[in-house]
Amino acid sequence: MKKGFILAAIIMFSMKVFAQQDTVAYANQRVKVNTLLAERSAKFGQYDQSLTQRTGIFGWQTRKDIKNSNEILRQVVLTDNNIFKELKVLMDFKDLQNQQKVEVADHSIERLDNYMRTIKNLQEENAHLKQIQVTQNKGGSLSTYIIMFLILVMVGGFYFLNKKIKKDEKSIV
Repeated sequence: MKKGFILAAIIMFSMKVFAQQDTVAYANQRVKVNTLLAERSAKFGQYDQSLTQRTGIFGWQTRKDIKNSNEILRQVVLTDNNIFKELKVLMDFKDLQNQQKVEVADHSIERLDNYMRTIKNLQEENAHLKQIQVTQNKGGSLSTYIIMFLILVMVGGFYFLNKKIKKDEKSIV
């Protein structure tokens, strides 16, 4: 359990470091998009002003006024296109980040499953070895009893044999 917690902490720390690196690039891309949006807003303000300019006779717009407004509008459209391109890059970057997070999470889950499976196998093997040890200890105690019985038989036999020899010596003398 402790090892699993430590492993999870290491994985989270590495993901945080990886995310910080990606966050810097993502933030730079956002700054770029925000700059383009500010530029577009300024150009649209110029376009709005150009529509109110009327330098012709009787307050009418001249061709030059209309061309100027159209040119500013064209620049707004070009800026919009650049914004869309940069937003696409930003979205692709975000999708890549999400995909990397999913891959890291999947890999982490797989590694944790493997660790848990290994721990389970080791626990089963440990239980099996304990069972073998208990069985051997029981068998060992039986052999101890047999050896002690044989030693007692030998001591008893030696005692009775020694007693008989002494009795035979007394009867000869």
